[in-house]
Amino acid sequence: MASDISVPPNPPLGGSVAYFDGTSSRRRMVTLRFADRLEINDGEQALAAWAYADIRRADSPAGMLRLNCLTAPALARLEVRDTGLANELVSRCTNIDDHMIGRRGVAAIVGWSLAAAASIVAVVLFGLPLAADRLTPLVPEAFERRLGDVADSQVKTMFDAKVCDNAAGQKAFVKLVTALRESAGLDTSVQSGVLSSSVPNAFALPGGKVYLFNGLLAKAENADEIAGVLAHELGHLKHRDSMRGLIHNGGTSFLIGLLFGDITGSSALIFGSRTLVTSSHSREAETDADHFAIDVMHRLGRPAKPTGELLLRVTGKEGKGLSIISSHPLSEDRLARMSRQDPPASGPPLLTSEEWRSLKAICGGKS
Repeated sequence: MASDISVPPNPPLGGSVAYFDGTSSRRRMVTLRFADRLEINDGEQALAAWAYADIRRADSPAGMLRLNCLTAPALARLEVRDTGLANELVSRCTNIDDHMIGRRGVAAIVGWSLAAAASIVAVVLFGLPLAADRLTPLVPEAFERRLGDVADSQVKTMFDAKVCDNAAGQKAFVKLVTALRESAGLDTSVQSGVLSSSVPNAFALPGGKVYLFNGLLAKAENADEIAGVLAHELGHLKHRDSMRGLIHNGGTSFLIGLLFGDITGSSALIFGSRTLVTSSHSREAETDADHFAIDVMHRLGRPAKPTGELLLRVTGKEGKGLSIISSHPLSEDRLARMSRQDPPASGPPLLTSEEWRSLKAICGGKS
C-alpha cells in the first residue's frame, strides 16, 4: 500500500549552525535548506537566502567552517561545525575560495612589492636629485637668505661656536675673502667668518654664507692653503649646491616648507642644518667645486696645490675624519688634480707674513 506521507526532495538540514544577520550581535541556531539558493531558516521563519555563487569562506578556527555572502550585510555570517554539512556546502559553493590568495596571488603580491621597492629606490637615486636640480634655480634668493639665517644660528648652537672677531685677524680675513670673491665673480652679498671651533672644517650655507672653523685654520701653514679651501666653498655658493642638497636630503617635508613659506618652523630645517655641516655634497658637486677653486687660485696667480696638501695633512691618506672630505674624492686624488699643470706663483701673496700671523690668531690663540 502506498504511503500517504510526502517527503520534500531537499529537507532542512540541522546540525550545529550559528547565524549572525550582520545588523545585530544576536546569535541564532538555524537550519539550512539546499534549494536553488541556500535558505537559512529559524523554525518556520525564513531569515535569508544566499546564492551559492556569492558565498565565500571566511577565516575561522579549526573545526569550523565560517561563511559570508557578497550580497548580504558585511557582518553577516554562518558558522558550521557539522563536518558533513560543511562538506556539502563546500561542494555546492563553487566560488567559495575565489577571494583566497593562491600561489599566483602570492607571486603577484611579491612581484608588486618588489616593483614598489624598486620604485622607491629609483625615486631616491634619480627622482630626488632630478627634482633638486630642477627646483633649485626656482627658489627665490630672499627665501634662500632666510633659510641661511636660520641655519646660521642653528649651526653656531650645534657647535657651541662664536664668530672670532680679533680686529687684526678679521681685517686679514676680509682681505683674503674679498680677493677670492672678486676673482670668483661673486658680489658683496657674500658673508663669511671664522668660527671658534676645534673641528677642522669649512662649509657654505644657503644665501651666501661661508664659514671657516678655527680648527682648520690652526692646521694651515700658509695663506694659499686656506684660500683654496675658501674658494672651494665659494664654488658651492656659486653653484647653489647647499640649496640643492637641502631639497634633495630634506625630501617631502622641506618641499612643503618651500611651498608654504614655513622656514623657521619646519623640522626639515633642523635636519638640513646638520646635513649642511656633517654631510657632503655629491661627488660631482665636489669635483666641480674643486675645479672652481683651482680656476680662482690660478686667476689670482696663486697655486692650488697647497690646498690639496692641507686636506691630505688633515685627513691622512684614507680621507677620513673631516666632513669637508667625507665622501669626497680621496685626498690623494684631489692633491694630484690640484698639482696637475699647477703653474708657478705669478701673482703677489694674498696676505703678507704679518697678516697671515694675524689671521692665525683671529680667535685669540697664538699665531
